[in-house]
Amino acid sequence: MTEEKKLNIVLAGQGNTGKSTVFNFLTGLHQHIGNWAGKTIEKSEGTLFYKGYTVDVLDLPGIYSLTTYSVEEVISREYIINQKPDCVINIVDATNLERNLIFTFQLLELECPVILVLNMVDLAKKKGIRIDSKKLQDILNVHVIPTIASRGAGLTSIIDKAIELKEKKGQHKVHHYGKEIENCIKQLSALLEDIDISYPARWIAIKLLEKDKDIIKLVQKKKPEILEKTKQLQDYLEDIHGHDSSLVIADERSHLTCRITRETETIDANRKASLNDRLSAITTDRFLGYIVMVLILGGMFLTVFMMGDLLSGLFDPLFISWHNWWNDTVGTTFIASLGWAAVESVLALVQIALPYILPFYIILYILEDWGYIARISFLMDNLMHKMGIHGKACISFIIGLGCNVPGCLSCRIMESKRERFITAVLVTLVPCSAVSVIVFGLVGKYVGLLWAFGLYLFALLLIFLVGKILSRLLLGEPVELIMAMPDYKTPQIKTVLYQTWDALKEFVYIAAPIVVISGVAIHGIDLAGWMPFISSILKPVTVNWLGLPAVTGILLIFGILRKELILVMLAAYLGTTHFSDVLSPQQMITFAVVSMFYVPCIATISVLWKEYGWKKALIVCVLEILFAILLAGIVNRILNFVF
Repeated sequence: MTEEKKLNIVLAGQGNTGKSTVFNFLTGLHQHIGNWAGKTIEKSEGTLFYKGYTVDVLDLPGIYSLTTYSVEEVISREYIINQKPDCVINIVDATNLERNLIFTFQLLELECPVILVLNMVDLAKKKGIRIDSKKLQDILNVHVIPTIASRGAGLTSIIDKAIELKEKKGQHKVHHYGKEIENCIKQLSALLEDIDISYPARWIAIKLLEKDKDIIKLVQKKKPEILEKTKQLQDYLEDIHGHDSSLVIADERSHLTCRITRETETIDANRKASLNDRLSAITTDRFLGYIVMVLILGGMFLTVFMMGDLLSGLFDPLFISWHNWWNDTVGTTFIASLGWAAVESVLALVQIALPYILPFYIILYILEDWGYIARISFLMDNLMHKMGIHGKACISFIIGLGCNVPGCLSCRIMESKRERFITAVLVTLVPCSAVSVIVFGLVGKYVGLLWAFGLYLFALLLIFLVGKILSRLLLGEPVELIMAMPDYKTPQIKTVLYQTWDALKEFVYIAAPIVVISGVAIHGIDLAGWMPFISSILKPVTVNWLGLPAVTGILLIFGILRKELILVMLAAYLGTTHFSDVLSPQQMITFAVVSMFYVPCIATISVLWKEYGWKKALIVCVLEILFAILLAGIVNRILNFVF
């Protein structure tokens, strides 16, 4: 019996390099998504079987460096050092070689086996960029593989080279920096040789000169006297160059990548502007860009409404036919009624929630894969600054339109704690896909599409005002926007479907059980005769102030689990999805307003707790409950003059 051969590889690279496309191609359906131990960061793992090897593939978070500025960067470097994978596959955007090579050199400094994947060489060719991969390979002393991940071109070569690297381990090549820096690195490396630390001595020396706080703490525990020598060398470099030593190292690394790029890359100076160039110019124009943005986002929500309305209508007959069948075959006993409540909850989920969530995620991921999301951040930067944050916050807002949980987690892209917190609070006010179910499935369907759009515009206005207030209360200035602008590329249906399925899995696996349990609980409370008592306690708020049916109070409480439950449970409790029979237009709009702005779902609350502490999470929740109730009551009274 032959011994099982295993290969462990990790995918590492900056954002928008096609890393997820490579991962999906290699692992196919043999992948699963989880969280890193003790962290809220997603971990993607997969397996493939190739040439007698069982290949385990781990997709590291998309990062721009191996410093300790973010949780993702710490996770990545600790995994590479502690788990010692057989190979690190560094995915590089061939259209931005110089910028990507800076991260490559940080990987090489870790002295781990690296394969460089030059992805999107087709886009580079269209831009008149030619890269001599053989020369680049000779300079870096690593395998360099040109690929077009969107078409699967060259991707099997990655595994071939990884196997070759495992079977024939090559010698690591040290890439030297300037004379003064190398002298400092050499002195520190000599002092670090006898310390029992898993990191390479040269890498630790570089990090000490970069003033990496985590590495300084580590050395402090092992051999604190080294820090005195480190301070002397830092001062020495700063005296020579006139800059902070961390900037000196970063500048030297940039000079090295610049020189290598000049040696290996040629650009056709006579190339005519491509379609990508013209499209990018239009979508970032200070006038046309905003028109395009309004048209795209408006078209997105119009499409979601139309498709959701169509799909929802197709499922409509299920309620009637299944209900009649259940009563005829199972009966109407207490247990049978609870059983029907469970079935009805699932049917309501399928009819009300999925039709709107599915097209929303598909369109969102198409726009992301196309490369348009970054343009929105660029266009909105000036407006974001007025809210005390910068344009990157738009990425969190757009992600929040799908789900507030990843929206809040993505706030880590903001540079300061102040900006992260302000953005996270504002994300909780962004109407997520669950709220969109209520807006489109209730207001859009029965009151009118213009009213639904009006609610979104109202939400945007409130988010802006709240941002202005928070920026005044929390002292500090927003930093300037610095982010990569990816090229436009044809969205890959396979990638979009994978991302959509990942988003829907969370909805199906988590929402469905909660929907069923909540539906049965509410129906049980109703059958037990407790509903009038609970409703009467909440009546001063729900009926007297908000002008809503008494039952909505308990629905809003259960809605803390997930917002789309509110409408689903309302349908299950009332026994109909024809809400116009039981709610007036005024009540529908008021109901939508309070659902949009009151306390975020429990999953979002837990993220706020983990990221910013229980006190801030509690304050945000209490204020948003009071704000939503006050606002919806005012809206209800204003609507008296309209309807």
